[in-house]
Amino acid sequence: MVVFAGQGDARRSMALLWRTPLAEEPRPGPKQGLTIDAIVAAAIEVADEYGMAALSMRAVGERLGRTGMALYTYVPSKGELVDLMYDTVIAEAHRTYDLGDGWRPALTAWAEDMWAFYLRHPWVLQVSQARPVLGPNEYVVLDEVVRLLFETGLDPAALRQVTGALFQFVRGVAQVVAEAREASAATGTSDEDWWYARSALLTEMAPDFDQRFPAVAKLARSGGFTMTDETVPYQEQAATETFRTGLAALLDGIERRSR
Repeated sequence: MVVFAGQGDARRSMALLWRTPLAEEPRPGPKQGLTIDAIVAAAIEVADEYGMAALSMRAVGERLGRTGMALYTYVPSKGELVDLMYDTVIAEAHRTYDLGDGWRPALTAWAEDMWAFYLRHPWVLQVSQARPVLGPNEYVVLDEVVRLLFETGLDPAALRQVTGALFQFVRGVAQVVAEAREASAATGTSDEDWWYARSALLTEMAPDFDQRFPAVAKLARSGGFTMTDETVPYQEQAATETFRTGLAALLDGIERRSR
């Protein structure tokens, strides 16, 4: 499920995000003693507990002890609500990182924090980055990463490109973990059962597998697919290792380019 930000009225949406006077203008409908912040907090709770697919004005209203229609006095539509949810919750990902030990430890800490943030709120990964929310907290997070990368000495164009690479890398690998965690409940089949059933069939369906895919076979024989912690589902552990190794490789590249 992909949700695109910015689907509501542009002026009204931006006013709500940035809390300008327009956001406080009265709208048709009875006042119910609610606030925009209370509605957004309840919506985040729904998404955290049940996922983006369960989010509706009705579900949020029920959590607040109101009807879904009562919310429209404050938030014009579900589109604006998603924008507000995203920009509100991403504030959790902001902190100021110490550059005392240099930019690399600071960026590593940022990436670890973003990784943890995405896994706390996996529904955020369903809000497409093709059209950013453009809210204040989104910019606060971006501003901190740009500040850290200025310490590398990269030229402006390279700095912008590397910023995008870091955000997209962390988000992309976190999405694999989030989807792996969701798969068992969504399909009714555990990771262990799924892999057992299909991996065993590979030998039957492709008896010449090693000859057809020699590089993959070589990696398997050399232990490249062996995981270190059997208590963690395979796909989640593989993605976590990808995050650690991939992040180090990205930072190595930045270091070489910045010399």
